Amino acid sequence: MATNLFRYAAFFLLVQLTACGSAPVADSANTTDVAAHTTLAAPAAEVEKDRLVVAFGDSLYAGLGLEQGQGFAPALEAALTAQGLSVRVHNAGVSGDTSAAGLQRLAFTLDGLPRKPDLVILGLGGNDMLRGLAPQDTKANLEAMLTELQRRKIKVVLTGMLASPNMGPDFAAEFNPIYPRLARKFGVTLYPFFLDGVIGHPALILPDGIHPNDKGVQVIVAHVAPVIVKVLGDATPL
Repeated sequence: MATNLFRYAAFFLLVQLTACGSAPVADSANTTDVAAHTTLAAPAAEVEKDRLVVAFGDSLYAGLGLEQGQGFAPALEAALTAQGLSVRVHNAGVSGDTSAAGLQRLAFTLDGLPRKPDLVILGLGGNDMLRGLAPQDTKANLEAMLTELQRRKIKVVLTGMLASPNMGPDFAAEFNPIYPRLARKFGVTLYPFFLDGVIGHPALILPDGIHPNDKGVQVIVAHVAPVIVKVLGDATPL
């Protein structure tokens, strides 16, 4: 599996470079403004469901390039509902977010919800890697977010990312262990590589060569949903 993930990560950076060239990533100040519009007015349905799950991440969570209802959050909610769980999955993904931008908006996002979530799925750091930001800063930002979620007594599933080999062995040696080490330190569940089973399969990727299409999202959800069910544990059947 490690070999496959390594190959996927290499393909990930290759298609990112060929599809996007040197196009800039969204500015973190702007992504915070987007978050303000997407987290303050939570739908009433989030109160009515027995469990509230927050998908907190970047464009991979936000459903960039997909129709409404095809992104990770709604697809995961549909999968959990199909298994008889009364769960609302709130989409708190913001395209372009780095771990620093995520840290900046985490408390704001949580405070804007109608109630405390039963679970936060945390997936940030991919943009840090692509921009070559210092891995120690990514680790510090993720650690601060996990500390805040722990302080609020909110369960967490951490979804990891891998450094492309093109970033060099030194970068990979610092970046790749971030997620398993933090998962162990905070005692949270780790899904090692969010794009596992999707990157490297063109039929599951949008034309930008980076983001999963609706079929790719379904593959991701098929892998992640059992992890969420296990962590929620005592979710009330419909």
